[in-house]
Parts: sequence; structure tokens; C-alpha cells
Amino acid sequence: MATALKFQRPFTLGIEGGGTRTTALLADARGREIERATFGPGNVRLLDDRALVKLLRGIGKLFEKPDAIGLGLAGARNESDRQRVRAVVGKIWKGTPCHVTHDLEVALVARPGGPGPGPPARATVLVLSGTGSCCFGMAADGRTAKMGGWGHVLGDKGSGFEIGLRGLKAVVFYFDRDGAWSRLGERLLAATNCNEPNDLIDWASQADKDAMAALAPEVFAAAKKRDRIARDVLAGAAGMLAKDAVACAGKLTKKNSRVDFVLSGGVLRNQPTFARTVALEIKTRWPKANVSTQKRDGVWGAIVLGAALLKETNSQAQPSKAQRGGQWRDEPASPQSPVHLPATEERNRRSMNLDKLPTQSAITLMLSEEARGAGAVLGESKKIARIVGWVAAALKNGGRLFYVGAGTSGRLGVLDASECPPTFRAKPEQVQGIIAGGPRALTRSIEGAEDDSDAGAAAVQFRGVGKKDVVIGIAASGRTPFVWGAMEAAARRGARTALVCFDPKLKRRAGVPHLIVAPAIGPEVLTGSTRLKAGTATKLILNCITTLAMVRLGKVRGNLMVDLDPKNKKLRDRAVRIVQMLTGAEEGEAWQGLEKCGWDIRRINFP
Repeated sequence: MATALKFQRPFTLGIEGGGTRTTALLADARGREIERATFGPGNVRLLDDRALVKLLRGIGKLFEKPDAIGLGLAGARNESDRQRVRAVVGKIWKGTPCHVTHDLEVALVARPGGPGPGPPARATVLVLSGTGSCCFGMAADGRTAKMGGWGHVLGDKGSGFEIGLRGLKAVVFYFDRDGAWSRLGERLLAATNCNEPNDLIDWASQADKDAMAALAPEVFAAAKKRDRIARDVLAGAAGMLAKDAVACAGKLTKKNSRVDFVLSGGVLRNQPTFARTVALEIKTRWPKANVSTQKRDGVWGAIVLGAALLKETNSQAQPSKAQRGGQWRDEPASPQSPVHLPATEERNRRSMNLDKLPTQSAITLMLSEEARGAGAVLGESKKIARIVGWVAAALKNGGRLFYVGAGTSGRLGVLDASECPPTFRAKPEQVQGIIAGGPRALTRSIEGAEDDSDAGAAAVQFRGVGKKDVVIGIAASGRTPFVWGAMEAAARRGARTALVCFDPKLKRRAGVPHLIVAPAIGPEVLTGSTRLKAGTATKLILNCITTLAMVRLGKVRGNLMVDLDPKNKKLRDRAVRIVQMLTGAEEGEAWQGLEKCGWDIRRINFP
């Protein structure tokens, strides 16, 4: 830790985290560098909570406590990501104001001649090429646009990773075509410690993003030696970067407008010839382009953002734009904020001594509480019946059913949706589950995901929800912002909306949702653990909705599934038994009949 005796307070700590490394810098009131250090990767999407704490705690231990922090981490694109980072920062630097955003914003702020935080004087596009790549732009009115940034599998055009990968692909292509191993191929063999071309197969299958990007310097070195293959690879990379940069600018302003393009990232800063090629490509495509290369690290942008917090007055009463994380607003209060304690958080008087009960008595108590919950669900049967009607009509007319939830509620929605195709031969898109935090949240807790209402709205938008659809929010407390964001967005798009919750006092907000199903199940045996009674009640409700909607669509005869999708032995055996029960046929006869009908029970002639 530096003594920092000769520097002037206040001190600002800037942190810029990328997919490969994280840079931290401590600066004084005059913008003088006190100390800097480099740490491991800082992409929040690739760091679990423990790794994120370890990274930031390591920075905290090395530097003197700052008066403000500017922090930009790759992957921190939405409010859920930023809240997760803020929570860790609050534990390590208690009481220290911190601007949390993503690495692209801090790099944009660090642009040449940048006046500081806030929108630029005219549309500016950051063209970043390092291990990964992305174009990020901001207009004078604060609007933003992005091209790329999808990671090395889906994107990273013109990045160090792609240059390395394309170098490998090119040398093996020309080896196949010409039967001769190129000079670039020789360099790549040496860089990978491979003995001959066939060894590259195993190397490439095991190489991670950083290892592949580490081959890019070999391509640049070969290009300087006038290697034709390397030059073709770099020309293609430059062209793709320029196309994305121009497309990003086109989202912000008209083609005849002047736009500042800032080249950034390790590849563009360390390879001036390549940067000049990219600049020329951009100017060819955008005549009024002003292209410059960022000379100082993006971490200085984090310093600027952090220092801006110190200039804010009355920041607690009036949060500044910087405190809100640039162009993003703070997460709004939950759409329903009743003053009473939610029923799901109340203590159950019957289980006050749960920790002292004999196991058998505790089991009796838990099961009796489950029965209470089932009884309460029955009391909401008229409302559930209305939803069944909505769903049946929607599916009949080409619409879809969406469940939206977080945590246990979200998992139960996904579970019910996933059972519809095999049970009722429903198309997978007809009943869909949306869970806060995405697929990872099915098996692990994604901190802060449920608090992001914008993410709920975006999920509805990208699923193309419309007038034909039904969206059912599931939130035990009735307050989950992700769920409310989804329901509000769905209602605006014309869909019918309903909410399954367990707060009978909950009210609709501005007509959303259209219907609330809120059984009075009472407090949980284990206070607040809604995976228990609330989870059971939720499953009962969802089972009723999809099962009875499918009954109304003719997928059940009596109490038998006549439209199941028998794709495994268990379901084929069940299909045979169903046909036997409905026709009186022998097992072999039923089996043969189903085979002729393509295992579609409904094509069997029933008496």
C-alpha cells in the first residue's frame, strides 16, 4: 500500500475489469497517479459471488481507502449486475460513494479530449478490440448504441481472439489446398508448442479465449514480414471492425453527420498499423468520421466517474446521473409497496418451537400446513377457472402461455411448461417459462436477478409477446420487480396478464395484472421459506391451469391422455395401455395400431 503522503486528498479509486485482467488505479485530487496494480479477470458474468468478493477485496487490501470509487466491469450491462457489484463494494468500502457501470462506459469517458462524465458534444463511438471486441456509442442527447460484445462464441469480430482463430483456420486451409505449410503456420506451431499441423486439432479444442487471443501477436508479426495469409486475416478483421463501428454510429445519428470514432483496447493501442487500417476503413464508410486512438487506459475513465461523485451536492436526497450508473436509472421501487408485512414473511404461531419438536411431530405439522395451503387454493377456484379459459382460447387461436417468476416461483413455472410437450404433445413454444437470471438460475441463485424490472420487460419483448398471448406472473410475496416488469410490458403489448401470489391484500396497479390469484395460505412453517407451502400451492395452481386448458382443447378422453408424445419406452407403454383401455384391443394389436398411426393416439378409431 502506498503511503500517499505527498498527494492531495480526496483520493479516487478507478477499477476497470475485462475478460482477461482488471486494472486498479488510485489518483489524487489533481489527477496524479498514486499507485496502480493489475489483477485477474473482471467480467461479472463469469465470476460467481465468491470470485467477485475475492477480486474486489484483493484490490481493497492493496490500496489506501479512497474517498470515491469509479468501477467499470465487463458484463455489468443491467441493473441486476450493477446491484450485485454494489452489494460487494458496500461490504469492502463501507460508506464510500461508488459509480458502478460497465467497462465500455469507462473507456468512452477516457476518450481523447473527453470532458468528463455525461454525454459527449457529438455522437461518439468507441471501437474496442482487445481479447474480445465491441463497439459502444453515445449521442449528444445521451442515447446509447452497441454492436458486438456477444463474447467469443457469438461475436468478438476483429478481436485478438478472432485474429488468432482466423490465423489458425487460414493456415490449415492453405495447407489443405496447396500442400505446403506456410510461414505463419510455422509461427503458430511454435507459439502453441505443437510439433505438426495435426497437433493443432487437440490444442484448439482445449484452448480457452485467452490462449487463442495470445496467437494474435504472431499474426501481426507475420504480417510485418509481408506474409500474405496474415495480411488477409488482418484486412478481414479491420473491415469487420469498421462495419460494426459504422453500424453503431448509424443507430445514433444520420450518415452525413460528423462522428468521433475512438479506437481502444490492447489490439488497437499496441498495433498502430492495424489501427490505421481500421481508421481508413471507417473513413471510407463514414466520410465525416473523426478517428483517434485512445492513448491512456480506460481505467482513467473510471477515475473521472468516481471523482464526479465528490462534486455532487445533496447526493443522498437527489441521486446524480453518475450515481445511477450513466444512462441507466436506478431500480424503481417495487410497484406494490404496501406498508404491511407480506404474509410470506410473517411468523407461523404453530411452528414457533419448530427447532425443539420431535421429528415425527414436525412432519405432522408441516403436512398439516400443506393441507391448509391446498384448502386456500380451492377458495380461488373461480379465478383459476377464468385463467384456464384464457389459456385454452389463446392456445386454440395460435397464442402462447408464458410463466414468469424468480427463484422457486420461476423454477416451478419452467417445470410446468417443460411437462406440456410430452404430456399433451404441445409444441415447446406454446407454453414457456421465463425465470429471472436465465438458465443458470434453474440450478443456482443469481443474486439480484429478481430485482431487475427492466430485465423482466426485456424478456417479454424478446419472446415477442403479443395480443394472442397470456402471461402469468408468479411471485410468492407479490412484489418481485422482475415479475412486475414482465407483466407491465406484456399488458402494454396487449397480452392478458395474471399474477399468482400469496398476499390476499395485494392490489392491481394501473390495471395490471388483469387478475390476481392470491390464496390466503398463511405463514410458512419456516418463516419466509416460500419453497414450502407457497411452492406447493403454486404447483397446484399451475397444474390446474395447463391440465384443464389441455382438457378443453380435446387432449384428454375421460381421464386418459390421448395426445401424449410417446418418445420413450415408458410413454410408449402408457400409450399402448391407453389404447387398450379405450378400445379393448390386445397389447400386440394396440402396439401395431399405434405404429401405423405414427404413435398418435388420436388417430386410432375409438368405439
